[in-house]
Amino acid sequence: MSPHASTDRSPIDFGDRPMLVFWEVTRACQLACKHCRASAQPGALPGELTHDEGLGLIEQVAGFGRPYPILVLTGGDCLLRQDIWELVEASVARGIPTALSPSVTPQLTPPTIQRIVDSGVKAVSISLDGCRPETHDGVRGIPGHFADTIPAIRALAGAGLTVQINTTVMSANRDELADVARLIRDAGAHIWEVFFLVHVGRGVAEGAITPEEHEDVCHFLYDASQYGFIVRTVEAPFFRRVVAWRREGRPAPDAPGYRRLSARLVELLGEPTETLRAQTARTRDGKGIVFVAYDGTVTPAGFLPLPLGSIRERPLADIYRGDPLLRRIRAAEFTGRCGVCEYADLCGGSRARAYAASGDPLAEDPACAYQPAITPARTQ
Repeated sequence: MSPHASTDRSPIDFGDRPMLVFWEVTRACQLACKHCRASAQPGALPGELTHDEGLGLIEQVAGFGRPYPILVLTGGDCLLRQDIWELVEASVARGIPTALSPSVTPQLTPPTIQRIVDSGVKAVSISLDGCRPETHDGVRGIPGHFADTIPAIRALAGAGLTVQINTTVMSANRDELADVARLIRDAGAHIWEVFFLVHVGRGVAEGAITPEEHEDVCHFLYDASQYGFIVRTVEAPFFRRVVAWRREGRPAPDAPGYRRLSARLVELLGEPTETLRAQTARTRDGKGIVFVAYDGTVTPAGFLPLPLGSIRERPLADIYRGDPLLRRIRAAEFTGRCGVCEYADLCGGSRARAYAASGDPLAEDPACAYQPAITPARTQ
């Protein structure tokens, strides 16, 4: 979640500092989502960073210097960490832009929402994975969760917080995306962050969609970004290529999947009347993004579980700036189609999906349908 980074072009040198630091403050969560990256548990796992270590991590984030990275406190369910408010207070007091990613559970009460507002947190993210209870509840693993989620979104937005909706695209909900867009607009949310499935944790292969369907969804998301909320993607950097094409005036695909989604969007929301708000900052796993797990292990991103070191042993800035893999990712030293693609810097493919598919985080992204003009050598 990057609620404070709303422009496509950033002055940040991503070799020097990230735009986003995700800290998995706990693995504890009351939900059992089918696609959970973390394979979250009912209770905290042994080895969780202590309170003092958490305060130290906040200082390490500040150590990158200004402009400070955005610190996203995630999980699991961040509200289940007992000292979460003290950590939030310390981060906000340090001047770090701080965001929360809570689960919709009985913990998210009106007093808790007010406490979030009072804490100085400016943005929260909530998951919504379908327009119907059957779809959303099926993903979240809790009957009645959809009925709690929509009021929670309205309450958070009504309290003056920037609300981001996270939706994971799967075969089970692909055809509901236009209806989800309407729910987002009607509930007053500000950002739609659409996750494209990577098979990590409880993510399952049967939920994946094809590269051609990914392309259809990205073109649909371009359309959806003209209805008053920001649209961006996670593990689908090829969305930026689609946005670039459409801005150049290239037509949307004449594909049944895209046509259905686009027609449904217009049916529900009318013709677009807002300025395009598709976000295309040139970040990727390990470039502008870094992830700190519950036990201090640093990885390029939450969906790319390659340990780079631990903040218990080395400062986060040293790991981010100096790790050889991160340097290669930031230099776009990729193989396969990603290695010869003219959009390697703008996009660069999902490093997490490349790793999940091949064991090589520098390989091509198999979910991308685009064929570059130059064909990669067979040895790649």
